[in-house]
Amino acid sequence: MSKQTIRVAAIHDLSGFGRCSLSVILPTLSAMGIQACAIPTAVLSTHTGGLGDPVLCDLTDYIQPTLQHYQSLKLDFNCIYSGFLGSIDQIDHCLEFFSAYRGALKVVDPVMGDHGKTYRTYTPQLVARMQELVKVADVITPNLTEAAILLKEEYPNAPMTVSRLKSWLVRQSELGPEYVLITGVAMADGHLSNVGYDRNRGAFWRVNCDYVPVDYPGTGDIYASVVVGSLLNGDSLPIAMERATRFLELAIKTTYSYGTDSRYGVMLERSLPWLMEHHYLKGYEKL
Repeated sequence: MSKQTIRVAAIHDLSGFGRCSLSVILPTLSAMGIQACAIPTAVLSTHTGGLGDPVLCDLTDYIQPTLQHYQSLKLDFNCIYSGFLGSIDQIDHCLEFFSAYRGALKVVDPVMGDHGKTYRTYTPQLVARMQELVKVADVITPNLTEAAILLKEEYPNAPMTVSRLKSWLVRQSELGPEYVLITGVAMADGHLSNVGYDRNRGAFWRVNCDYVPVDYPGTGDIYASVVVGSLLNGDSLPIAMERATRFLELAIKTTYSYGTDSRYGVMLERSLPWLMEHHYLKGYEKL
């Protein structure tokens, strides 16, 4: 691989409308100078969040032959990055990608639920297999619901204390990952924070963010993608966390100011130039 090329294999679904999954992951990584290679697990006409019944084409059988083709071409990847996976077979195929590219950064966004509830497609068997994927990951980026699922804990309905949050971060790291990030945590001190843990350094980090009273699809995909791009470009974990937080904050606030239908996702197109500029980031804190 050329030293000028940083290449990511992105194993996610693709929604044609709604600004989530691969439709936001590819432009986000490209804006950061990363070659993003799409490996779609399914193609949908829209995402599944309130836009009727989407047309869906399952592409599970596409994943393994794609890996074989890439290996025959002797393609290399700096990172294997997975998101929502709809079946045990898809998780198996992700594990095959991880095994084939052992030197690559392995990033798992364990998309399983939100707002304290597991997605209806996620059975106990699928959750157990996702935990297997997490064990071989270098980086995981769950939201608070998914962190609770991974740890088999009840979803916290009260704000999290620092001590409890540190315990959750460490316990998730003990499953396997070197870096654990949890997004959207309501803290007992009144802040909304994205938090992270670097196991090798024993360091805990937080980046506070402004609360905006609306939910948009795809925000977790954008956050994880900016973290991936930042780490691959040489940023430290706290700087990657802040870059992702500040960019997502910009995209959300921009979209909110226009009052667009929240089901349509954030106005990524108006925000992407920010990722191409140099920013001095210093808003991260020790947790």
